[in-house]
Amino acid sequence: MNHGASAAPLPLAGLRVLDLSRVLAGPMCAMALADLGADVIKVEHPERGDDTRDWGVRIGVRNTSYFNSANRNKRSIALDLQDEAGLAIARRLAARSDVVIENFKPGGADKLGLGYAALSETNPRLVYCSISGYARGTAEAQRPGYDLVVQGEAGIMAMNGEEGQGPLKFGVAAVDMFTGMYAGQAILAALYERHRTGRGRHVQLALYDSGVMITSYYGMEALLRAGDPPKFGNAHPAIVPYGVFDASDGPIVMTVGNNGQFARFCRDVVGRPDWAADERFATNTARSVHRAVLLPLIRQALGAFNRRELLARLEQAQIPCGKVLGMHEALTSERTGAAGLLHRYEDTESGTQSVLAPPYVMDGQRLQVRRQPPHLGEHTDEILRELQSLENAAAAPRP
Repeated sequence: MNHGASAAPLPLAGLRVLDLSRVLAGPMCAMALADLGADVIKVEHPERGDDTRDWGVRIGVRNTSYFNSANRNKRSIALDLQDEAGLAIARRLAARSDVVIENFKPGGADKLGLGYAALSETNPRLVYCSISGYARGTAEAQRPGYDLVVQGEAGIMAMNGEEGQGPLKFGVAAVDMFTGMYAGQAILAALYERHRTGRGRHVQLALYDSGVMITSYYGMEALLRAGDPPKFGNAHPAIVPYGVFDASDGPIVMTVGNNGQFARFCRDVVGRPDWAADERFATNTARSVHRAVLLPLIRQALGAFNRRELLARLEQAQIPCGKVLGMHEALTSERTGAAGLLHRYEDTESGTQSVLAPPYVMDGQRLQVRRQPPHLGEHTDEILRELQSLENAAAAPRP
């Protein structure tokens, strides 16, 4: 695979996006569009910047690990939207944009003259994306949205963790991240439609709605049961054996997905072909019913091997498996490097830094980090000059 920059234009090259959002859901959406080639202008308060410039490990003067995770490939302009001059610039930028993304409290953008109705009147081709905590038009529409709160309210915490364990959140802000990705999909659909109609759309996403979507097949099972499904932690609710198992020197992951694999596992990995012949374990359905009997036997057998030997046996038996790695170990692994997923760059404030590369690969080439996460207001003058040039060009008489 070629990890170098592609000579071909990026899919969204020429698209202008005004990112009025902050924290994670909106910025993640805008970053996805930026990764695909859009010119994304991130609007930040001149002093505070995005809230996440104060979250995580400090990088340089005003950047952090959290901010950098959601703002690669963007430019930053410093504008005070409580000041009429700053607000006027934001409106001018919106008039020259294809997409606007905002996550003000419902009604907040309208009060500033940055709502969909006002902006689409002067720019009818605008695709405008609003992200809120809860669905507009409901009794909770004005409630602020927080990932952790929604994880609790949407039932996500109830399905996470081990049986008998209390509510447990995801390790990352999954609701925010899913909302951002859903928003990106809807924006692209609206842009596609615009080619046919010539008009934009008002795309609306709510964190709670996306949180409910995350429950997926667990949610469907809860409805069928008319109650909460059991929690299985690292195991699978319907496939046995499937999950994390300990070798003598550390954990591995293993997925025995069908009866043929289970027979090979018994015969070639642990030397117990009698397990596959046992009617309690012969089919996956039976293994699921008798998991409390089978899993202790498997754990004892696997504990006799070290990880290298065990993984070799599993691979030879064509059973999906892998070593459980620490996060730093995974990010700095040969596998991550070979995939081109880590981008290193020289920051003018803090020296050599790393940021994750986009996950998208097109025509055999990974899309690149074209711009490092911006410093606060780094591109203000550059963006204002470009805006003036665009306005001058639009105002010039046509021959």
